[in-house]
Amino acid sequence: MNTPHYPHPIIAREGWPFLAGAIAIALLVSYISPGWSIPFWVIAVFVLQFFRDPARSGSTKPNAVLSPADGRIVVVEHTQDPYGNRDALKISVFMNVFNVHSNRSPVDGEVLSVKYFPGKFFNAALDKASLENERNAMVLRTPAGHIVTAVQVAGLVAKRILCYAKAGDVLSRGQRYGFIRFGSRVDVYLPPGSQPRVAIGDKVSATTTVLAELPETIS
Repeated sequence: MNTPHYPHPIIAREGWPFLAGAIAIALLVSYISPGWSIPFWVIAVFVLQFFRDPARSGSTKPNAVLSPADGRIVVVEHTQDPYGNRDALKISVFMNVFNVHSNRSPVDGEVLSVKYFPGKFFNAALDKASLENERNAMVLRTPAGHIVTAVQVAGLVAKRILCYAKAGDVLSRGQRYGFIRFGSRVDVYLPPGSQPRVAIGDKVSATTTVLAELPETIS
């Protein structure tokens, strides 16, 4: 079954209640005392920018792995994929509160599993956040047979991970599948032989940036 593509109305649907509430409060305070309303309008603008959700397009190369999130690269290393029990290339994207927080599929593929893990709320930029924080792991199999794991990780102030994909769904690269509120991280585990196209410290954009290229053959 295919997961329907999420329409892009500029503001993520997850933010509509927050934005409506912030604007309503700002309008109410403006009516009572215009001078005191300024901080409330600043909050409303912050909520607006946090929940922005622009449409994106990216590489169409069959073996390209696209960034699942906006942010900064904090990890590029060879390690173990704890969700697939295999050697993997791990690339992690840290999102601060000023980044777009909708998450998009890094590859074309069938969702093999989605599993939620309760946990703590350490700063998502720290290495230990990958295994100790609250997180949601989605395992995908590409048309070529490669296994790719994308893990949404909650952060210090991120208290809600949303994932709309489920086992059996088929996702397209760049397709929106989830959202994390208020600062977080996404870890991507790729098969051995994958070639990274980013380095630690690089700023990346969801779908637009190529994180890595998958190997031509399955080892």
